[in-house]
Amino acid sequence: MATVTPTAAPPQETSSPPAPSPAQLARALGVVGGGPVLLDALELLGPLSAVGRWPRCLPPGRGRRAAWILTGKGVAALVVDHGVVRPWLRRWGSTPGERKRRLPGDPDRAPLFTSTRAVTVNAPAEEVWRWLVQIGQDRGGFYSYDWLENLAGCQLHSADAIHDEWQDRHAGDDLFMGPGFGTKLGKVDPPHALIIENWGAYVIEPVEETVCRLIARSHADRGVGGLAYVLFIELPHAIMELKMLHGIKERAERAHDARARG
Repeated sequence: MATVTPTAAPPQETSSPPAPSPAQLARALGVVGGGPVLLDALELLGPLSAVGRWPRCLPPGRGRRAAWILTGKGVAALVVDHGVVRPWLRRWGSTPGERKRRLPGDPDRAPLFTSTRAVTVNAPAEEVWRWLVQIGQDRGGFYSYDWLENLAGCQLHSADAIHDEWQDRHAGDDLFMGPGFGTKLGKVDPPHALIIENWGAYVIEPVEETVCRLIARSHADRGVGGLAYVLFIELPHAIMELKMLHGIKERAERAHDARARG
């Protein structure tokens, strides 16, 4: 998922609430980016202190010791975050073959990096698609942490049932992330791929008749947009997407099992 580009919400074509006020937008940015900003600040302490050696400028005593401890935490956070946690999150659940294979929506130009996350779903691809295609703030939600998304002002509720009126979607349709803002669908290929502009793609690949893989593929662009994504969006996006994959898996398997039991 790269940065989401806001689009105007035509009132006559959508049930989404009006666009957020500046205060609501600031609240959303604070909830989404607050944690990453604090982590980024901590991680900057290590390199900056190594260059400036600022703790040694402090008088001996508790202040200097506290500064060195904070610097050590900054170095540790930098190494663990970018050397362990993020690489793991970028490949979570996926196989080497899935990470190497070209998937729908992949760009021709090499991105800064690619994330490929996946989960095995014990349900047919058609069942998984029915849950996937109805995502959206004004539809079935995102099957993730509703309380956290609503803390950011998204005003959504993840559906626990299939709604027939949400199944018919086409390229160019709005996909709302919150009241009045979001992105658009780039390609709708049932029951195989849902490509979302400025976000990425969700691909469903059958393994057996009643087993499939749900793959989430996203790219960070080179340049300022990719840097902003890494600093402010990547970690919350990864956490929410892992929950979303599990949310779709649980709902699709529950519906398939209920249908099999008759």
